[in-house]
Amino acid sequence: MAKMSLNDLRTRASTVDRAKLDATTDEDIRRHKAEDGYGDMFLPETVREVVPPKALRIRLALTQQEMADALRIPVGTWRNWEQGRVALDPAARSLLTIVQTNPEIALGALRISNET
Repeated sequence: MAKMSLNDLRTRASTVDRAKLDATTDEDIRRHKAEDGYGDMFLPETVREVVPPKALRIRLALTQQEMADALRIPVGTWRNWEQGRVALDPAARSLLTIVQTNPEIALGALRISNET
């Protein structure tokens, strides 16, 4: 087993094909699950996917400051969510789910309510 320092791991080039990963659809994932023998597994209705804050921000092409400003929260709070230092409470999860589902309407509504 090779030993690597944390710095070595951080500076090491990624072996993940990001273009292929980004091009993967939900149907591809279902097909892969079926091929691996997990196609018949289901999640209970009470289980909901947690929106990864960083992935959402990157998808919206915003900086941490821009995302925090759009949600009207301190940038430090956003950074804590992204880095996993603070768990998302139910209200924060709900807000991010709404933004993920329809970012234009959600962020537009926050912008309008901030102006009044």
